[in-house]
Amino acid sequence: MHPLIAELLKSPPVLLDGAWGTQLQARGLPPGACPDEWNLSRPETVREIAAAYVAAGSRIILTNTFGANRVRLALHGLSDRATEINRAGARLSREAAGEKAKVFGSIGPSGKLLMTGETTPEELAAAFEEQAAALAEGGADGLVVETMADLEEARLAVAAAKKTGLPTVACMVFDSGKDRDRTMMGLTPEQAGKGLEEAGADAVGSNCGQGPEGFVGICRRLRAAVSAPIWAKPNAGLPRMEGDRAVYDTTPEEFAARATDLIEAGASFVGGCCGTTPEFIRAMAKRLAN
Repeated sequence: MHPLIAELLKSPPVLLDGAWGTQLQARGLPPGACPDEWNLSRPETVREIAAAYVAAGSRIILTNTFGANRVRLALHGLSDRATEINRAGARLSREAAGEKAKVFGSIGPSGKLLMTGETTPEELAAAFEEQAAALAEGGADGLVVETMADLEEARLAVAAAKKTGLPTVACMVFDSGKDRDRTMMGLTPEQAGKGLEEAGADAVGSNCGQGPEGFVGICRRLRAAVSAPIWAKPNAGLPRMEGDRAVYDTTPEEFAARATDLIEAGASFVGGCCGTTPEFIRAMAKRLAN
């Protein structure tokens, strides 16, 4: 186990942060705009979100770099600024965290499919290596490969992250199949967990896709399949749409009540994904303290 992961797990569970995308949207990010670019044009807003999670009790906060690999940034004409955007993202979270929290750099999917030939393993490996190196240079304490649907892409991202020497977490999305316990590619938690652990991930888990209720079974199955610690960041339930805006009806207290279920199911790291806010993390901190 990586020394930093072991250090954090001396006092489990480790409280993570909540959503970034929906927090940026709440502060004016237009639909379809590039969230990661705000690290350069709206740094004070990005730092404010990070600081709000630290104040709420997060022991690990992420970075505003989920879509900041050069393949995904190309959609916004920003591929040549990947290093700059990632360094800035890590620095902003690092400034907000101070000595109170660790910063794990967020590495999301490319948005292109390997299986259809839209991209190649070589292109993805280079993009993830560039991103991981820039996050490390910016001051990240660890890296999180998250919201992955394709195990092969996740493996490439983990290999790239591991080259930095930083602890690496890897998460898949389970939102498919009749029980919502499969990845988009049809993998079970057992298959995904073992694949991520074999790739070298220091912790494995799931984020996004559904609310905490569905995560309980997934956590339990991951815990039985792997020896690595489990990381869980569910959404604030499933949203309903109001125009082009996703609205989540789960309250912070309802969400926090399920956090204990995730810990009992085997999660060592718990936080929130889409729709969760600093209030959700504060409610979780309060419940975990009790």
